[in-house]
Amino acid sequence: MTLLVLAGTREGREIAAGLAARRLPVLASLAGRTRRPLDPGVPVRTGGFGGEEGFRAALRDHGITAVIDATHPFAEHITARTARICREDGVPYLLVRRPGWTPGPGDDWTWIAREADLATHVPRGATVFLATGPQRLAAFAGLEGRRVLCRRIDPAPGPFPFEEGQWVVSRPPFTLADETALLSLMGVDVLATKDSGGEDGRAKLDAARALGVKVVLLDRPPPPEGARVVETSEAALQWAEGL
Repeated sequence: MTLLVLAGTREGREIAAGLAARRLPVLASLAGRTRRPLDPGVPVRTGGFGGEEGFRAALRDHGITAVIDATHPFAEHITARTARICREDGVPYLLVRRPGWTPGPGDDWTWIAREADLATHVPRGATVFLATGPQRLAAFAGLEGRRVLCRRIDPAPGPFPFEEGQWVVSRPPFTLADETALLSLMGVDVLATKDSGGEDGRAKLDAARALGVKVVLLDRPPPPEGARVVETSEAALQWAEGL
């Protein structure tokens, strides 16, 4: 029995390490989007699978008997494809989806369904910080007349695509002091981020509260219909032990 963990998140690394500690054969898969990914401490394959047939071939070639999907809550395409293929091929599939964030006293939060909805919450002349990653930057349409900042992990391959925009290149984890200093230094009026949940990205929300910065969160996509979903690494490990 070999379990494939679609990793890259904190939960993915915890699950991979937990499976190895239980002496369960495990292969971790990383998307390869960053140049220096964190090591999950188990055998790793990096990069895409090459479409549906490539994924099915990987399942066969590695003798995969179950898949734990611990990708980012917004890895919608990967999750949907993986869940469908596992269902069609009779491979047990588990989705690990940590809870989203919830606002507390002093928070000024708004949720949006699409990136293009952000413009209605950012006044012209304001500075908006996109802590959403660069992959879908073009989807944030209608931000003309705003100063747009976007954070990325690796140096940008080219200039910022929006006029009056700027890349913010930095690598997590970020402390509350880091995020507070950044929002203050850049004069941020609106913080836009994905509702990813978890503690790793929470500091920017706490910094926004402390500085009175409005927060706009992109709502997460729903899980695939019929998929079994757990919220924690421990629950995923218990599921694997029961196979």
